[in-house]
Amino acid sequence: MGLSVTISAADAQDAEHILKLQYLCYQSEAELYGDWSIEPLTQPLDALRAELDEGYGLVARLGDEVVASVRARLDEDGTVHIAKLIVHPRMRRHGLGSRLLDGIERHFAAETAPAEPSAKRFQLFTGHRSEGNLRLYRSKGYAQVSARELGPKLTLVTLEKAAA
Repeated sequence: MGLSVTISAADAQDAEHILKLQYLCYQSEAELYGDWSIEPLTQPLDALRAELDEGYGLVARLGDEVVASVRARLDEDGTVHIAKLIVHPRMRRHGLGSRLLDGIERHFAAETAPAEPSAKRFQLFTGHRSEGNLRLYRSKGYAQVSARELGPKLTLVTLEKAAA
């Protein structure tokens, strides 16, 4: 019998699994840019836990194994900042990244309490050489709004789309 992937809200108990997956997933990005000091590879567990506490995260599980994750937070201006969309290398190209993006967008597009800001736009960023990421984000309706050179090897591309 095969297992199906389930997606659910991330909680504090998932933090360690997410961090290990993040480390695995960002190896290819570090190699692509020749920089193993990137924040996803050096982020401490406490910082990841803080991101989950301050925002919202999703995990995808295959059985008990966390195989994909994404985190996001809504700022006071109504921008949802989506970060660290990761998919285990063996699970890539099966639609998990797309499902996680859809889940984050649905979560923040849902009715919010009157005192909370509502989502006006979704924003994320990736490196200029990360063609797979750029292709996914563009296919989901994100368009480039800026690019910022961080050094001779890396330009961060910021993409955005309006909330529905």
